[in-house]
Amino acid sequence: MELVLATTSPRRHELMRQAGIAFISAAPQVAEWDAESHPHLSPADLVRNNARRKAEAVFSNHQEACVLAADTLVYCEGRIMGKPADLEQAADMLRWLSGKTHEVLTAVAWVQGMDRRIKETVVRTWVTFRSLDDSQIHGYLAAVHVLDKAGAYALQEQGAKLVERIEGSRSNVIGLPMEKVLEWWKEAQQ
Repeated sequence: MELVLATTSPRRHELMRQAGIAFISAAPQVAEWDAESHPHLSPADLVRNNARRKAEAVFSNHQEACVLAADTLVYCEGRIMGKPADLEQAADMLRWLSGKTHEVLTAVAWVQGMDRRIKETVVRTWVTFRSLDDSQIHGYLAAVHVLDKAGAYALQEQGAKLVERIEGSRSNVIGLPMEKVLEWWKEAQQ
């Protein structure tokens, strides 16, 4: 069975390649919801809706395949953080996360079959940041492109400079909880 990954994210592609799962990629043509446009949704409901909408959009063009989509955000002390709009907003996000523990929530949605069976879940990982000063924040932002990353950081790109501790799935923080993906992939092949 063919697997279509409903994303153009190089991080998600790399996680799938590292797991040895063959896939093709298709960009979902849907606008992502955010906390401003949908303030009534909880962080979990926000990522769940985005992942489902992406999966269903791609499935409409790949109905013979399994389609996997994901959406990630960072949540800290009542603040939902998606991708920063610019470096100023990225620095603000890193200042907010400095010295705190936050949640990384990634929703994954899997669609397959002519009856459009959908599986979905939200995986949570807790990440504790080191205390950062402005020079460390600006140094990180100068070294790592963060405008396409929830919470303005990438664990896989100099993340040790920021992160003190991780509780839960490391791949979830990168953008795809591979433990769940591997489970669903094995089930699809039975």
